[in-house]
Amino acid sequence: MSISSVAVFCGSRFGVRPEFHAAATELGTRLGQAGLRLVYGGGHVGLMGAVADAALKAGGKVTGIIPAFLHDREIMHEGVTDLTVTTSMHDRKAMMFSRADAFVVMPGGLGTFDETIEIMTWRQLRQHDKPIFIVNVANWAAPLIAMIEATIESGFAAPDVRELFRVVEDVPAVMRALHDTTTGSDNVNVDHF
Repeated sequence: MSISSVAVFCGSRFGVRPEFHAAATELGTRLGQAGLRLVYGGGHVGLMGAVADAALKAGGKVTGIIPAFLHDREIMHEGVTDLTVTTSMHDRKAMMFSRADAFVVMPGGLGTFDETIEIMTWRQLRQHDKPIFIVNVANWAAPLIAMIEATIESGFAAPDVRELFRVVEDVPAVMRALHDTTTGSDNVNVDHF
């Protein structure tokens, strides 16, 4: 499988731990250096803004997709390579899905959980087979993973839902996973993975 673009789901806030901001900046930098296009929610605030700014600073291309009603709340990032304003959250998520070859989940709140569960569900329903990586920065994703495990234990999901995603501990690990998935692709700079 060839990966040239990565959708990143993450918070429009920075969170309370400095590791969150550092990881978002590192991810943006590494994506930009590797020549992987960042696809994200289009905001200029929080971890969303940090990952976009870092990707741009590293020479990367950034696609922002934001619904019109979030223009003021998430402060639309006017400096991205291309910015699309949608009419709804549903359109935003569908467009992010169509423009991404893989998904990386970083620390975030309810919106991040919503995007993550939806993209996992679409994969479970065989609407795509794109890789999904959860980056467990400072163990922030433990409750999300525990919820999935509880769903399996309660009989509401089969054990094979664990295969819909992969949990990695940090940005270098997700970059290695993306590299392993893109082996043989000519459009990425493997020296920067």
